[in-house]
Amino acid sequence: MGIDQARAAGLTASKGGTMAVILCFGDSNTHGTAPLDRPGGQARHPKGQRWPDVLASELGNAHEVIQEGLPGRTTVHDDPVEGGCRNGQAVLTAILHTHRPIDLMLIMLGTNDLKNRFSVTAWEIARSVERLVIMSRAEAVVSDFMVIAPAPVRECGSLEAPYLGAEARQTGLSERLEEMAERQGIGFFDAGHYATVSPKDGVHWEPESHIALGQALAPAVRARLS
Repeated sequence: MGIDQARAAGLTASKGGTMAVILCFGDSNTHGTAPLDRPGGQARHPKGQRWPDVLASELGNAHEVIQEGLPGRTTVHDDPVEGGCRNGQAVLTAILHTHRPIDLMLIMLGTNDLKNRFSVTAWEIARSVERLVIMSRAEAVVSDFMVIAPAPVRECGSLEAPYLGAEARQTGLSERLEEMAERQGIGFFDAGHYATVSPKDGVHWEPESHIALGQALAPAVRARLS
């Protein structure tokens, strides 16, 4: 099945009453990691407080929202420090076929690419996310996409050291991602309008930000599926 056929099949399923499948592909903020007191912490917000859960609640039973977030996940980079299959590109194909068919794939990645050890620019992060979109299209199991620009990080708290220089490197990231989404003909959403990082670690969100993002995303997701 080609991508046009996959898109038509997904939209037909959504309009016909069959449950629409929405895959949330991201990192720790999709996983629901709570702001950390120390690097390597395992704290996670309870189920129901994470933005994919909030989105699912807002959309109702006619939609299946799949939470596929891994702490530390990058777009296309192996992590020599954290290890643990953090490269999003490396696991993408398996994840897509695990959950196929997928009506809408939400991609929110790029935060971990801002770590000092990767030393990449906002332009390169946007191009890396674009690579994930192109790869996913080639598998012909996803009908449509929405890229979500992550909330800007801050150099503070328990994760200040690995993110030294990140505030400068992330300059223009949202704009670059929006340009890419337009180029690819897919949806775009800026999480930074609704979520803010905690000063406790400069990366992760408190429950209020998860709730605000999940609620704000719901109308955009409905519109994309219509």
